[in-house]
Formats: sequence, structure tokens, C-alpha cells
Amino acid sequence: MTDKLGMMARLAVVAVMTPIVFCSGAWAALALWYRLPGGRIARTLGSAAWVIATGLLYASAIGWRSWLPLGVYAALHAVVLLWWFTIKPSATRDWRDDVARVPTGSVQGDRVVLDNVRHFTWRSDTDYDIRWERRDYDLTHLVSADAVLSHWGSRAIAHAMISFGFDDGHQLVFSVEVRKSRDQQYSSLGGFFKQFETILVIAGEDDIIRVRTNIRGEDVYLYRLDIERTTLRALLLSYVQAANQLATRPAFYNTFTSNCTTLVYRLARQVSPGLPWDMRLLLTGYLPEYLQDIGALDRSVPITTLRRRARISDRARAAPADADFSRVVRAAMTRD
Repeated sequence: MTDKLGMMARLAVVAVMTPIVFCSGAWAALALWYRLPGGRIARTLGSAAWVIATGLLYASAIGWRSWLPLGVYAALHAVVLLWWFTIKPSATRDWRDDVARVPTGSVQGDRVVLDNVRHFTWRSDTDYDIRWERRDYDLTHLVSADAVLSHWGSRAIAHAMISFGFDDGHQLVFSVEVRKSRDQQYSSLGGFFKQFETILVIAGEDDIIRVRTNIRGEDVYLYRLDIERTTLRALLLSYVQAANQLATRPAFYNTFTSNCTTLVYRLARQVSPGLPWDMRLLLTGYLPEYLQDIGALDRSVPITTLRRRARISDRARAAPADADFSRVVRAAMTRD
């Protein structure tokens, strides 16, 4: 009886410890793969050595029926964690041209002055005219905000932006994006492991939307938000404040906790603290349904109708280079 109870206890320990060691070991292996200094060879060797050591220590713990190997593993994992927390975001990499400058803003009464507003002319992803501008806006002329969703693959995932409209027809887009250096390619998995910094790009629609529809072939939808002017103003100013914070205190991008939509949600919570959390804030392709549920989109028509009206990709691709891009893409948006 005693032997049977002992075996059951060992099996219970194995059942508990196996997922713990597997998950913590996998995390550490990926952390080493993405962030260990020394290039690809060093990262490969470091990650492989960790996997081998984890497997040997866990096998030894089971084979020897001893806690000592697990104690050694815990100590090694603590070293990895200590190293991980020493990795800080940078503001001084060799950035790609489209994220080379960090926008900032100053507010005096109703006037907002923005520096490093991007206004590129795109012919391809590698051929473009670089232009950064200082712009001055009067918040008394702020009249609208649109949620812009850009799909590039799965319908469940989209990049989310906010475009603020002024009564003279000008639009100003705020977009939380990955800040990539010249030698980096985007990886959603790498986004969990401090591979990228965050940048808040401020740009006109003829730059930041046109490059997605006309150059990258993404499918873009534009939804008019139903929010009051005071909320519009507070939301825009919260974006300016966020831009200034990133300019002085760089931050890592995180695929799950600090991405384009979760940061929009945090900013919106500053304006309306009662906003509920929802999984559709992560599955951003379903963000319009969430926005309609909380009353930020027109509830008088079905979401399928709103989605059909919101699609601007074809109009964007047909827009002449010298046309008023924002006006063209909004043509006929209220028709069924």
C-alpha cells in the first residue's frame, strides 16, 4: 500500500512539474534565440544548449527521484530571468527610414503643434520620397475620428489606427507600430521577446493608408466613430501625450500586451474608464463588432452593412496621385 501511494505521489509530482518545466524551458529557449548577443551562431548555440540542459536535468530528476536537478534548473532559470530584465529598449538603433524619427507634440490652449509628422510619397516599399513635417492644428476645428483597420492575411487580425478629421478636410492618423531597425524583419513570435521597440507614427492618410492599400496590397476599412467632440479632443491629446512619453522613454512592442489595439484601448480608457475589456481587442479583425457593441459605431444598421460601406481599398487604389486622397476614399461611404 505504501509503495502504491508513493508511486501515485511521484506521478502527481511529474504531472505538475512537466508542464512547468516545459513552458519555462521553452520560454527561456526562445528568449535566448531572439535576444542573446553575438549573432545567429551564438543564439543558436545558446538556445540549443539550454534545451539540452533542461532535458538532461529533468530526466535526471525523474530517474534519480531527486529534487537536486530541479533545483539546479531553477537556479539556471533565475539567471536567465535576471539577464532578461537587464534588456532595455533602445532609442538609438539604425532605424528604417519610415520610423527613423519619433513624433512629439506641444499643446497651448486649443493649438497643437506636432513635430516629425510623416509625409512620405510611396512608389514601392523601397522607393519613396522622405519628408517629415511640423504641423499646427486648431482643436476647435476637430470634428471626427475614424477607426482604420488594415488586413493583410487572416480576417481575424488587422492593424488598427485612428484618423482624426478637421472641418477643412484634413485628416491626421495616429498609428502604434513596430519600430524596426534596417536589419530586422517583423515576427509576431519575436514580438513576445523584446525584439522590437514601439513607435507612435503620426502621418497623413495619403501616406500611412495609401502605402497599405496601393503598395502592400492590404485590405483597408474605415469606420466613422460615434463619439462626442469633447471625447475627440481628449483622445487626440492622449495620443500626443503617449507620443511624448515614447520620445523620452522608449518601450518594447509586445504582440500580446502592447500592440496597436491594446495601446488604443489604454488610451481610450483614459477618456472613458468604464470601457470593458474584450478578446476582440486582440482578435482585431472583429474590432468593429466590439465598437458597435459599446456604442462607438452606428447601431442603426447591421455590422455587415457597416463593413461593406467601410471598405476603401478599391477607391484608394483608383485615386489619382494628385487627388485629395481622404476625400476620394470617403466617397459614397454612406451608400449600401
